[in-house]
Amino acid sequence: MGYGSYSASDWAKLKTSRDLSAGQSVNEVFKRTSCDPKFDPRYIGTRECFDSEDHPHSTPIVVGLDVTGSMGYLAVKVATEALNDLIMKLYSTGTVEDPALMCAAYGDYRDASPLQVTQFESDIRIAEQLLDLYFENHGSGKVVPTCLWEFLARHTNIDAINKRGEKGFLFTIGDAAEIRDSEVAETVERVIGDRDPVLSLRGLLREVEAKFHVFHIMIGGDGNKQILSGRKIVIDREEIDIIPEIILGTIQLQKGTPLDKVLSQWDDIDKPGLTKALRQLQLTGTGHTIRL
Repeated sequence: MGYGSYSASDWAKLKTSRDLSAGQSVNEVFKRTSCDPKFDPRYIGTRECFDSEDHPHSTPIVVGLDVTGSMGYLAVKVATEALNDLIMKLYSTGTVEDPALMCAAYGDYRDASPLQVTQFESDIRIAEQLLDLYFENHGSGKVVPTCLWEFLARHTNIDAINKRGEKGFLFTIGDAAEIRDSEVAETVERVIGDRDPVLSLRGLLREVEAKFHVFHIMIGGDGNKQILSGRKIVIDREEIDIIPEIILGTIQLQKGTPLDKVLSQWDDIDKPGLTKALRQLQLTGTGHTIRL
């Protein structure tokens, strides 16, 4: 997938046709009452991110949202504003060549649909598919980004890796919900259908890291301190407006851009929050390390 291009006019048409606004409720934005089988990993063999004539140097970027009940405001924010903002700024800054975005939704391991994944796309279908995800809105247990890790590690075919040895980028976004780290193999089998009795949280993280630079943006709190050390960014709820800039800045830092140059792109009003966020990163293989 990944043909065509994204435009502001296409987003404006979609926003009008779906009657989207920032003040809406979760159910007003995400209207499905069950998971569409085309987004259910149990029925998906492989998601492809291939180069094309339109996009000869495709770069996969995955944005995974925690869709448990406490995260409804974030999903609305992403669907009505932040995703469009991110895509437009990816193109305007030239942060990566030929971005191809997948959206994912992960929830409570006991949900009917704990994981949903869209196609990799480069046009308005990115937003259309996000809006067609099912917001189950439960959540009193443990979330399963591990299932997303397994899917991306074992069910994607990516030219950036296969042809150029270049990793994609994975950003999961959620609150301080606890990651389910027990019965990982059983959970993956139920959610995706893959049978591998020796799967573990850390084993899956190593697998997905072979294809993606993995980051987590945590809103409030600092749960799961031992996971993704140096690649986890904790922000306050009041700072969710700068999530697109945090994602762009993280990609740029990972690609070796100095922090001062990253920060120079943005308005002064956003720089304190961005500086605080990006200084939490400790990146290796970039020629420099970002530390507090």
